[in-house]
Amino acid sequence: MTNDQDQTSNPTAQPERFNQARAAQAVAILEDYAEMIGDLIEEMGEARITDIASRMGVTHPTATKAVARLKREGLAVSRPYRGVFLTEEGAALADRVRARHRTVVDLLVAVGVPLATAELDAEGLEHHVSDATLEAFDSFLAKSRKDQD
Repeated sequence: MTNDQDQTSNPTAQPERFNQARAAQAVAILEDYAEMIGDLIEEMGEARITDIASRMGVTHPTATKAVARLKREGLAVSRPYRGVFLTEEGAALADRVRARHRTVVDLLVAVGVPLATAELDAEGLEHHVSDATLEAFDSFLAKSRKDQD
Protein backbone atom coordinates (compact mmCIF):
# COMPACT_ATOMS: atom_id res chain seq x y z
CA MET A 1 0.00 0.00 0.00
CA THR A 2 1.40 3.46 -0.93
CA ASN A 3 1.36 6.47 1.35
CA ASP A 4 -1.49 7.96 -0.69
CA GLN A 5 -3.52 4.78 -0.22
CA ASP A 6 -2.71 4.79 3.50
CA GLN A 7 -4.12 8.29 3.86
CA THR A 8 -7.33 7.68 1.88
CA SER A 9 -8.32 4.18 2.98
CA ASN A 10 -6.98 4.00 6.53
CA PRO A 11 -9.90 4.60 8.93
CA THR A 12 -7.54 5.70 11.70
CA ALA A 13 -6.32 8.56 9.48
CA GLN A 14 -9.85 9.92 8.94
CA PRO A 15 -10.15 11.91 12.17
CA GLU A 16 -6.90 13.72 11.41
CA ARG A 17 -8.07 14.59 7.88
CA PHE A 18 -11.34 15.95 9.25
CA ASN A 19 -9.49 17.92 11.93
CA GLN A 20 -7.24 19.40 9.26
CA ALA A 21 -10.26 20.31 7.12
CA ARG A 22 -11.97 22.06 10.07
CA ALA A 23 -8.79 23.94 10.94
CA ALA A 24 -8.40 25.02 7.30
CA GLN A 25 -11.99 26.27 7.28
CA ALA A 26 -11.39 28.30 10.44
CA VAL A 27 -8.31 29.88 8.83
CA ALA A 28 -10.27 30.56 5.62
CA ILE A 29 -12.89 32.51 7.57
CA LEU A 30 -10.20 34.55 9.30
CA GLU A 31 -8.56 35.26 5.93
CA ASP A 32 -11.88 36.32 4.38
CA TYR A 33 -12.50 38.82 7.18
CA ALA A 34 -8.97 40.23 6.96
CA GLU A 35 -9.36 40.63 3.19
CA MET A 36 -12.76 42.31 3.57
CA ILE A 37 -11.50 44.69 6.25
CA GLY A 38 -8.58 45.61 4.00
CA ASP A 39 -10.96 46.26 1.11
CA LEU A 40 -13.22 48.45 3.27
CA ILE A 41 -10.26 50.42 4.62
CA GLU A 42 -9.07 51.02 1.07
CA GLU A 43 -12.54 52.15 -0.04
CA MET A 44 -13.77 54.02 3.02
CA GLY A 45 -10.76 54.70 5.24
CA GLU A 46 -12.01 52.35 7.94
CA ALA A 47 -14.05 49.19 8.37
CA ARG A 48 -17.08 49.44 10.64
CA ILE A 49 -18.64 46.26 12.03
CA THR A 50 -21.92 47.13 10.29
CA ASP A 51 -20.17 47.38 6.92
CA ILE A 52 -18.19 44.18 7.53
CA ALA A 53 -21.37 42.27 8.41
CA SER A 54 -23.20 43.64 5.39
CA ARG A 55 -20.41 42.81 2.93
CA MET A 56 -19.86 39.35 4.42
CA GLY A 57 -23.59 38.60 4.46
CA VAL A 58 -23.62 37.81 8.17
CA THR A 59 -25.26 39.23 11.28
CA HIS A 60 -23.67 41.98 13.36
CA PRO A 61 -22.87 39.54 16.23
CA THR A 62 -21.21 37.11 13.81
CA ALA A 63 -18.99 39.88 12.41
CA THR A 64 -18.22 41.09 15.94
CA LYS A 65 -17.13 37.58 16.95
CA ALA A 66 -14.89 37.24 13.86
CA VAL A 67 -13.30 40.64 14.50
CA ALA A 68 -12.68 39.66 18.13
CA ARG A 69 -10.83 36.60 16.85
CA LEU A 70 -8.76 38.76 14.48
CA LYS A 71 -7.89 40.99 17.41
CA ARG A 72 -6.91 38.00 19.59
CA GLU A 73 -4.67 36.77 16.77
CA GLY A 74 -2.98 40.19 16.57
CA LEU A 75 -4.33 40.86 13.07
CA ALA A 76 -6.69 43.76 13.85
CA VAL A 77 -7.34 46.54 16.33
CA SER A 78 -10.37 48.71 16.95
CA ARG A 79 -10.82 52.15 18.38
CA PRO A 80 -13.80 53.48 20.34
CA TYR A 81 -16.24 55.29 18.02
CA ARG A 82 -14.10 54.29 15.05
CA GLY A 83 -13.81 51.21 12.94
CA VAL A 84 -11.63 48.15 12.77
CA PHE A 85 -8.12 48.46 11.41
CA LEU A 86 -5.66 45.79 10.38
CA THR A 87 -2.30 45.53 12.07
CA GLU A 88 0.77 45.28 9.86
CA GLU A 89 0.50 41.49 10.10
CA GLY A 90 -3.22 41.62 9.29
CA ALA A 91 -2.64 43.84 6.25
CA ALA A 92 0.06 41.45 5.02
CA LEU A 93 -2.37 38.54 5.41
CA ALA A 94 -5.07 40.43 3.47
CA ASP A 95 -2.57 41.17 0.69
CA ARG A 96 -1.53 37.50 0.47
CA VAL A 97 -5.14 36.32 0.33
CA ARG A 98 -5.97 38.91 -2.34
CA ALA A 99 -2.96 37.81 -4.42
CA ARG A 100 -3.91 34.13 -4.08
CA HIS A 101 -7.45 34.98 -5.15
CA ARG A 102 -6.20 36.81 -8.26
CA THR A 103 -3.90 33.92 -9.21
CA VAL A 104 -6.70 31.35 -8.86
CA VAL A 105 -9.13 33.53 -10.85
CA ASP A 106 -6.54 34.12 -13.58
CA LEU A 107 -5.83 30.38 -13.86
CA LEU A 108 -9.50 29.45 -14.01
CA VAL A 109 -10.14 32.05 -16.71
CA ALA A 110 -7.05 30.84 -18.62
CA VAL A 111 -8.50 27.32 -18.79
CA GLY A 112 -11.86 28.59 -20.02
CA VAL A 113 -13.96 29.23 -16.92
CA PRO A 114 -16.19 32.33 -17.32
CA LEU A 115 -14.98 35.24 -15.17
CA ALA A 116 -18.09 35.38 -12.94
CA THR A 117 -17.82 31.65 -12.21
CA ALA A 118 -14.06 31.92 -11.68
CA GLU A 119 -14.58 34.68 -9.09
CA LEU A 120 -17.09 32.55 -7.18
CA ASP A 121 -15.00 29.38 -7.35
CA ALA A 122 -11.84 31.21 -6.34
CA GLU A 123 -13.48 32.24 -3.05
CA GLY A 124 -13.24 28.67 -1.84
CA LEU A 125 -10.14 27.51 -3.66
CA GLU A 126 -7.91 30.42 -2.64
CA HIS A 127 -7.77 29.19 0.95
CA HIS A 128 -6.94 25.58 0.21
CA VAL A 129 -4.27 25.87 -2.46
CA SER A 130 -0.74 25.12 -1.31
CA ASP A 131 2.17 27.46 -2.01
CA ALA A 132 3.62 24.84 -4.36
CA THR A 133 0.38 24.74 -6.34
CA LEU A 134 0.19 28.54 -6.48
CA GLU A 135 3.75 28.65 -7.79
CA ALA A 136 2.78 26.14 -10.49
CA PHE A 137 -0.28 28.27 -11.36
CA ASP A 138 1.90 31.39 -11.60
CA SER A 139 4.44 29.57 -13.80
CA PHE A 140 1.69 28.29 -16.08
CA LEU A 141 0.14 31.77 -16.36
CA ALA A 142 3.52 33.40 -17.04
CA LYS A 143 4.26 30.86 -19.77
CA SER A 144 0.79 31.36 -21.26
CA ARG A 145 1.26 35.13 -21.33
CA LYS A 146 4.71 34.72 -22.90
CA ASP A 147 3.31 32.37 -25.55
CA GLN A 148 0.60 34.93 -26.38
CA ASP A 149 3.16 37.71 -26.99
